Amino acid sequence: MDSDVARVAVVSGGGTGIGRAIARALGADGDRVFVLGRREEVLARAAAELNAELRDARVEPICADLREPAAVAAAAERIAAEGPVDALVNNAGGNFAAHPADDLEGLRDQWRTNFEGNVLPAVLLTHALLPCLRRPGGRIVTITSIAAFRGPATYGGAKAALHAWSAELGAALAPEGIAVNAVAPGYVTDTEFYGERMNGDFHADRCRRAPAGRGAAPAEIAALVRYLAGPDAGFVTGQIVQANGGALLGRG
Repeated sequence: MDSDVARVAVVSGGGTGIGRAIARALGADGDRVFVLGRREEVLARAAAELNAELRDARVEPICADLREPAAVAAAAERIAAEGPVDALVNNAGGNFAAHPADDLEGLRDQWRTNFEGNVLPAVLLTHALLPCLRRPGGRIVTITSIAAFRGPATYGGAKAALHAWSAELGAALAPEGIAVNAVAPGYVTDTEFYGERMNGDFHADRCRRAPAGRGAAPAEIAALVRYLAGPDAGFVTGQIVQANGGALLGRG
């Protein structure tokens, strides 16, 4: 690839929190970054603020419900028009069933909601963009969670499904020079993830769970993703990289 040509990166869930920090990190490296999400105003504001900070129009918002095949296909067509995609970061998701269900229908809906909100956006967007991923040199990074290793069940189960999917995809795409990895953060501060549950006591409890005694800043997760999504990470593939301050030690 010509070093004078900007790389193209895609970040789903790029309007806030970890996704926004990733978009900023990649944009600071000179990448052309598409940020995707469902909330048009949030995306537009994030793109405008990041472009002002970067002093260049490097970040472009695309509003799309990534659970819907037609919306994913339209977004992929827009992105593909820019040429090969160098890095895809699947960050969209969340715990959409944070409270216990009261009955079987509620339990079914919780499993379905977390599967649709966490697994489908990553799988659909990735497969829509596969034809235009750079070969060799493409990078796919999927943000999962410490919950994939230790619950809660519906959210953790959805994130664990992404681990198995990433491993399969990594093995399939390695011969084409595309690296596929997952990043599993622990507690991360300054995000919308915990919603109404977030307060001083909740924050202190989450910090105590890690030997580091604190949560990660979104920029710290973004720094790890920046490496895995970059040109120097081609021999790292099929991995689950944990970033949790020691809350769960990796010995696998």
